[in-house]
Amino acid sequence: MQDSFKPKTAPVPAGAAVRVQKAPAPAPGTAAVTVRLNKRMAELGLCSRREADDWIARGWVRVNDLPAVMGQPVAADARIEVAREAEQQQRQQVTILINKPVGYVSGQAEDGHEPAVVLVQPQNRWRECNSRMRWGFEQLRGLAPAGRLDIDSIGLLVLTQDGRVARQLIGEDSSIEKEYLVRVSYGAETVNVQAVFPPEKLALLRHGLSLDGQALRPAQVDWQNPEQLRFVLKEGKKRQIRRMCEQVGLFVTGLKRVRIGHVNLGHLPIGQWRYLAPHERF
Repeated sequence: MQDSFKPKTAPVPAGAAVRVQKAPAPAPGTAAVTVRLNKRMAELGLCSRREADDWIARGWVRVNDLPAVMGQPVAADARIEVAREAEQQQRQQVTILINKPVGYVSGQAEDGHEPAVVLVQPQNRWRECNSRMRWGFEQLRGLAPAGRLDIDSIGLLVLTQDGRVARQLIGEDSSIEKEYLVRVSYGAETVNVQAVFPPEKLALLRHGLSLDGQALRPAQVDWQNPEQLRFVLKEGKKRQIRRMCEQVGLFVTGLKRVRIGHVNLGHLPIGQWRYLAPHERF
């Protein structure tokens, strides 16, 4: 197994199997802080915690030149090496973008509604998807949503096998922007909502509301046209936009997610999917 590790003197190309350089040692008299190895690997962007545990179990990880052990505590300056097999496995993982229709749930099937992943079939692949990736049923294994989109909402949903992508989009420290177009009514007004909606309530949507006992992060909220708002959020609580609108007297009649980070929905038809291109980054 040792031959599968990169030589100690080899350079580390971007995206390849990684050897983490030593950080500065703690100051004299300061106790070294340790964390579980799988958490440290996730913090470094090498993989997800679950993936790290799998690699450790397969013997693909070394810490300070010694085989890693499941649950092992490591210091911040520990040198972590990952085998080429792990790199190869990671390259085979796919991330898929789908334009979710109304009536599909993001995750597991519930209340008789199918999950969006059932749409990820060869016949639904967008004909303008220019990825060279070939479809295979193994791509459905472990394919999970990186974020929610309500059953009544449409638009961009990310499904991925890659724990690094999931952590980037839905990790505790994620600050990736999500952009939505939201059609609303206010009382009996459904056409020129902008004209009758109080400016002070628009200010509340931008900052000042709470959900589930927690203050929401500041949001960008502006009128796209007289009956449609544009929301840009950096968090994703359950049914967040609908519940925010309810608090200021708005009723959501349509919601579409059009962007996640630097990746746009674009012209992807509803109910169809494409692979995340190699050059695309959230």
